[in-house]
Amino acid sequence: MNREKIKIKHSILFPGLFLLFIWLVKLSEFILKISFSDFGIYPQKLKGLIGIVASPLIHGSFEHLISNSVPLFLLSVGLFYFYRNVAWKVFFLIYFMTGLWVWVGAREAYHIGASGLVYGLASFLFTSGLLLRNPRMTALSMLVAFLYGGMIWGIFPMDKKISWESHMFGLIAGVVLAFYYKKQGPQRKKFDWEDEEDESEIQIDSESTSKNSIEIKYHYNEENKND
Repeated sequence: MNREKIKIKHSILFPGLFLLFIWLVKLSEFILKISFSDFGIYPQKLKGLIGIVASPLIHGSFEHLISNSVPLFLLSVGLFYFYRNVAWKVFFLIYFMTGLWVWVGAREAYHIGASGLVYGLASFLFTSGLLLRNPRMTALSMLVAFLYGGMIWGIFPMDKKISWESHMFGLIAGVVLAFYYKKQGPQRKKFDWEDEEDESEIQIDSESTSKNSIEIKYHYNEENKND
């Protein structure tokens, strides 16, 4: 029980601190009455490269931040709880892959917000859960689909004010990493009867091979005898 509590605490620690930092950035803007939007990603411009690091930390309004906060926290906790061995790699690869792709292929505008990261985490957890064929992970996939399945519409250019490119590239990054790390998450439990079946097949094949080899020798001896 204590081990489980420690695991939960570790899973919550980084997502909580990351979310706190994002809120501090927004509060700094509000208190100082300034905007950090110019530190967002501006595609194909040198000045926009800094946004690959900074853009997920910057939000246009408190409403924008609030809409990203809950899914970002919950999905991050899910990642660090179920994928402890690769959680750091997956989180920051989604972070930087999404930002880099936005810089390369998005519209000329400042792209800000953590929504690309949210899409990446959601698509990773959903896809990985299906690939692993682990009952718990499949259930997590269904939960993600139920809670955030409606986000899929965000990858289409329906609103010019929304960076649908960040959503799309984040989603792609999550799927790619789910396939890349498909052997790293909680694997499906193999039951004893499956091992017994494999052993039986091996034994049958062995007996069949032995029988065939005897028959070959028998025909050979017959032919020698007739000669």
